[in-house]
Amino acid sequence: MGRLEGKVAIVTGAGSGMGRASAECFAREGARVVCADVSGGERAVAAGIGDAALAVSVDVSRAEDVRRMVEAAVERFGRLDVLFNNAGFGGGVRADLHEIDEEAFDRQIGVHLKGVFLGMKYGIAAMLESGGGSVINTASASGLVGWKGLAAYSAAKGGVVLLTKSAALDYAEQGVRVNAICPGITWTGMAGKQTGMTPDRVPDQPMRRWGRPEEIATAALFLASDESSFMTGVALPVDGGYVAR
Repeated sequence: MGRLEGKVAIVTGAGSGMGRASAECFAREGARVVCADVSGGERAVAAGIGDAALAVSVDVSRAEDVRRMVEAAVERFGRLDVLFNNAGFGGGVRADLHEIDEEAFDRQIGVHLKGVFLGMKYGIAAMLESGGGSVINTASASGLVGWKGLAAYSAAKGGVVLLTKSAALDYAEQGVRVNAICPGITWTGMAGKQTGMTPDRVPDQPMRRWGRPEEIATAALFLASDESSFMTGVALPVDGGYVAR
């Protein structure tokens, strides 16, 4: 028996990086998985998993897309047990706050904060109908301590942390657990494109190496599974010790 045997999960941002690693991890552990993304990569990930997966194209900042995603999960698999709100696009170009334009700020908030809100709004409603579930939100180490040059991103991710904690209290007596993962510097294709860094460059965190998408996936698996049944409202750093300094 896998750790998610019999459960139905949605993973947003499943087309690459941490989302792909998590969708594949959840499937190996017995879950049926909705692979959601806006990139098109979700189709290849779902095809690789097979009949236990469904690909859905979703812009998480759009309520209609998110509602349709949750409905697709319930229609195909009959219920929703796990929601991993992971979709994102990184911090973008580094700039001091006064140099950030309004459109860039709105996009950070729209995807990284509003997207999590919409996922919980529709996903938790479905979980309540089937007796409960586990929500995992991708925040960031930057949502715990702030990062220079990434004010909009840090604000959005800090919002995710407190949205997580408040929602955890809302549903603590109703069988829905809500937790967040706060990744540190993790090597994904997106990280390389946005920063110009290479895998051999040592990042500024105490373990002196990049995090791996699979390490975020295993943390998400723990929070998705019944092994974390007495945990809710947690913002869990998976960051090589970055916020402990």
